[in-house]
Amino acid sequence: MKLDPFVVEVIRHGLSAAAEEMSLVMTRSARSPLLREAGDLSSAITDGRGGLVGQGRDIPIHLGAMAYTIPELLKVVPVETLNDGDVLIYNVGALGGNHLNDVKVVRPVFVDGEIVAFAVSLAHWPDIGGTWPGSYFAKAIDTFQEAMRIPPVLIATSSGVNTPIVQLLKANVRDPQSCEGDLLAQIAATKAGEKRIVELCREHGKAVFTATQSRLHDLSEIEMREALRDLPDGVYEGEDYLDDGSVNNAPARIHVKITIRGDEATFDLSGSCDRVSNFCNTTPFMARSAVAYAARIMSGRDMHQNAGALRPLTIITRPGSILEPGWMASVAAGNHETSMRIVDAIFRAMQDTIPERLSAGGATTAGVLFFAEPRQNGSWKMLYEVHGGGEGARHDRAGMSATRVHLSNTSNTPVEVIEASYAIRLEQQAIRRQSGGAGAHRGGDGSVRTYRILAPSMHLTTCIERMVIAPFGMQGGESGKACRISLVRQGANVAIDGKSNLVLQQDDLVTIEMCGGGGYGAVAAE
Repeated sequence: MKLDPFVVEVIRHGLSAAAEEMSLVMTRSARSPLLREAGDLSSAITDGRGGLVGQGRDIPIHLGAMAYTIPELLKVVPVETLNDGDVLIYNVGALGGNHLNDVKVVRPVFVDGEIVAFAVSLAHWPDIGGTWPGSYFAKAIDTFQEAMRIPPVLIATSSGVNTPIVQLLKANVRDPQSCEGDLLAQIAATKAGEKRIVELCREHGKAVFTATQSRLHDLSEIEMREALRDLPDGVYEGEDYLDDGSVNNAPARIHVKITIRGDEATFDLSGSCDRVSNFCNTTPFMARSAVAYAARIMSGRDMHQNAGALRPLTIITRPGSILEPGWMASVAAGNHETSMRIVDAIFRAMQDTIPERLSAGGATTAGVLFFAEPRQNGSWKMLYEVHGGGEGARHDRAGMSATRVHLSNTSNTPVEVIEASYAIRLEQQAIRRQSGGAGAHRGGDGSVRTYRILAPSMHLTTCIERMVIAPFGMQGGESGKACRISLVRQGANVAIDGKSNLVLQQDDLVTIEMCGGGGYGAVAAE
């Protein structure tokens, strides 16, 4: 079918706008602060076969995996079994998934009896069961200790919400009210996406709409191939490390071998370390998502990101490794820590080839502090808080301070919301001055936050990287300062690790100091 290029662009932007509207519905409707304030959610639209065609301006690590979400789902849920009005929910990592807290709600979109698209809402639930409040158990040796696993099930049909399934979910989480509110917000978001997709089909015709989706994939493939042809052929290797793989406290290695030949590239991650004995493993879909992000940065182009852009890329992971550990492995931290280290390894591999397109090492850690306060009725109040650090400097500017970098795009929770909602007082929020690495351009500074506990007791989870191995400098720039976490109890310092679960007492002070970004270029001699 011959397509009007103007119509192709109208539909492309219409799909992106629909996904952004889905995220807006989620933000305005969700119950938990993690979604409505911090924005730990993403929305996407795929074609009828599951190929990603539209996404919101959300979280790259979520969106990269969305390219695999529906194709993997349709391997176990035959498309012919789906009906108009059906809505599925699941969180298992084997189906194009992230960690178990990231719950997907999927709605097939029917037009004239045919599935033309899928609307996908992904949200990080504050708790999904498991051993520890918040479902981040640092010493988890398998997925069963970590959280509840939800296989694909119908959460709604044309008759309404599947109440027994909702009740089952609520019975297995520590904050059932937030669970239900966030779930209903996700269902509403997919309904909003469905409405906009149907409007596009009615306005331009179903045949034009479906043909345009295929065309968008082809256009992104062409762009990526052109970008790869501009890069020098060759083999490039890089590596970086997680602070602790919990094997004699040794760092966990992430290694990449990039082979560029013409308009194709292979990213071989099989040299990474074996599965680790804590929650820093990750699914192969997270590895692919990290590579997709890094490849787009390498391209130097503002291309439309969809499934077509992945066609020229071959991504290899090794079964049994930290990046393909098997479905039973614990993966909570790997979602945002290990995936970031893949990006760092790729940047290290390419830093001498395309230095003007890359940044020095930044705060590639979420800096998670998760506070959980028990209520009298047996449920829990959850505060999942991430912290911004320093961005790595670039060839033409200093790094930004107190920001999230690369695969993340979440905010912190405003102080006013925390103090109004939880038995916590913020005693300090500041920039960690001089934490960025020196260089011709200086790395950005990290942030500092101090929390005072006002409740008689409160559970705390820490999930912080870059405490041992600081963000690297590039082209002669110096490393940034590493992250630090401290606990003061009754005036005395108490040892606390970057990956831990512990119970706090009233008046405890918890301070997190986020790492600074690496500098770029050598400091000029005086």
